[in-house]
Amino acid sequence: MKHIGIDAIAFYVPDLYLPIKDLAEKRDIPFEKLNKGLGLEKMAIADINEDAAAFCANALVALFEKNNIDPREIGRIYLGSESALDSSKPTATYAVEILEKKLAQQYGERSLKNCDVTDMTFACIGGVDALQNSLDWVRCGRDRKAIVVASDLSKYELNSTGEYTQGAGAVALLITQNPSILAIEETWGVATKSESDFFKPRRSFQKSEVLKELIEVLDIKDPDATIPQLLSQSDFWQSTNELIEIYKEEPVFDGQYSNSCYDLRMKEALEHFNAQRETNFLQQWAHIIFHLPYAYHGRRIIFQTWLEWLTANQDLNSLIDEIGAPAEDLKEWNRKAVKSELYKQFVAAKIADGEKASSQIGNMYTASIFMSLLSMLSEHHAKDHDICGDKVGFIAYGSGSKAKVFEGTIQQGWKQKVGDVALFEVLSARSVVSIEDYEHIHRNELKQPLTKRNTRLIFKETGANNLGYRRYENL
Repeated sequence: MKHIGIDAIAFYVPDLYLPIKDLAEKRDIPFEKLNKGLGLEKMAIADINEDAAAFCANALVALFEKNNIDPREIGRIYLGSESALDSSKPTATYAVEILEKKLAQQYGERSLKNCDVTDMTFACIGGVDALQNSLDWVRCGRDRKAIVVASDLSKYELNSTGEYTQGAGAVALLITQNPSILAIEETWGVATKSESDFFKPRRSFQKSEVLKELIEVLDIKDPDATIPQLLSQSDFWQSTNELIEIYKEEPVFDGQYSNSCYDLRMKEALEHFNAQRETNFLQQWAHIIFHLPYAYHGRRIIFQTWLEWLTANQDLNSLIDEIGAPAEDLKEWNRKAVKSELYKQFVAAKIADGEKASSQIGNMYTASIFMSLLSMLSEHHAKDHDICGDKVGFIAYGSGSKAKVFEGTIQQGWKQKVGDVALFEVLSARSVVSIEDYEHIHRNELKQPLTKRNTRLIFKETGANNLGYRRYENL
């Protein structure tokens, strides 16, 4: 049987970060609530010249350079993202355009011309969709190699309940036969149900109503003369479309409802996985990797399922011996169970190592689950643990909604590949940004980037076909 999986991994996170303590003070939120309660420490901040294509390109360059990858051997580059730059042109094509320029000196022009490139979008699970698709493609051919990238910018309204979970960055994975890091099994549990827990709608406004409101705000004395003048002199107002369409990165969301959807889809996907291949998740999974909207989300969302696993393994008495039998007030008993030494041991052994990078970065949307994997591997590498042969369970979720459950086995070459990535060294070398500059960036008020380390984004409007087309340089 062919072993297919992750042979190499690379990442990119913006050079700027905001301490969560600074945000908590500014928003009058107890820092302990965000730090001890949610596991938040730092928030990655994208500079004004960065976007999902730039993150993706930087992660790809790191993957190619650190692993000496010949681009002519790569059959596909699939990007999972919900931060698309265009409703038609895939964000991955922008990134590959940058990558080819970087590789041109060594491999010639258009070294990826025979590479299949596309985006896959399903909220935060789009990267896992790209992974599953690419695994199947590699499995069905001979000596095929694919690259999966997850790249996103997580942005919420200022002062919203999602603001402190923001983050940004990308993770790139090389998918091959006989992988060095993780072999992924063919069994996948899937659960899908259309929900409205989180979405980014196209908002539309009546142009005439917006114009009337603008005139009122500006207190224009002669609106009857001004309106025709605006309509005749402005391409924007002269447009025959009566609707103004606006797209915003900030989503419409319901946090509690989304948690409920995550929990329900996760349980359904676990059941689907188990129906295909009976698995003792508590005993067989040495590590559990989640999609993490915030660092401690995994340990929170899995709690009730953990109780079910204990019961199925006839281990519930171990918990009862520590905190007593379930009482009439089940909520109080659950609170005791969450704080029990038994649950703390479960979290420490199987979950905590995958949370550490999320605490330093924030929500990376599609890339969060892969960053959690890299975090776990990096922690065990730093501790010089031998985890070769360990089973890793993955619980992925995307709002809207879908969950996927899959499993992998750590391979012999994981230490060498992970050690070269230097995840926490890179995170430690970032630059702090003030709360004032963070808010300026968020409102798109800055004219110059705060750092010159990253890809610089340039907009060129040199003709009808180039309006809004993004050009990149200084990679």
